[in-house]
Amino acid sequence: MFLAGKIGKLFIDWIQSAIDFFYPPFSKFMTLQFFRYGAVGGFNLLVDWTLYFIIYQFVLEKNLVDFGFVAMSSHIATLGIKFPVMLLFGFLMQKYITFSASEIRGRVQLLRYSPVVVLNLIISYIGIKFLVESVHLYPSLSNMIVTLFTIVISYLSQKHFTFKTVTTDND
Repeated sequence: MFLAGKIGKLFIDWIQSAIDFFYPPFSKFMTLQFFRYGAVGGFNLLVDWTLYFIIYQFVLEKNLVDFGFVAMSSHIATLGIKFPVMLLFGFLMQKYITFSASEIRGRVQLLRYSPVVVLNLIISYIGIKFLVESVHLYPSLSNMIVTLFTIVISYLSQKHFTFKTVTTDND
């Protein structure tokens, strides 16, 4: 276990160093913590899209999923399958890369992280539905607008609630 912990620490340090390497041009516009948050979030988004594609195309093969008592379209079932995976993956990346200074216990952080993710999921659903169906914006543009809004909510929630530290204002 000791060796695995050391390797994990080296890997985390390597990821942080790689992200930090690209930070200097952005240092006038944002904190290092926010830059790390964006880098980790961007990577999480790519993993999310890839996982969705693999599950939808190759696991469910675009077929209706019949549970016996209810049938679910494959694109919605894919969301349900990938959500817990991405919840845990996103949490671990944010915990160890972005908000590594937090001294709150991991299980408490996870309990705080989960409702923030669910809140963002609800905001995204409502926001996209409103922008597409009421304002008549194109769905992709609506998704981009809502994503920008949820990024800010998520960052502030994670910084001041989930991974709260005594010195968060200096990050």
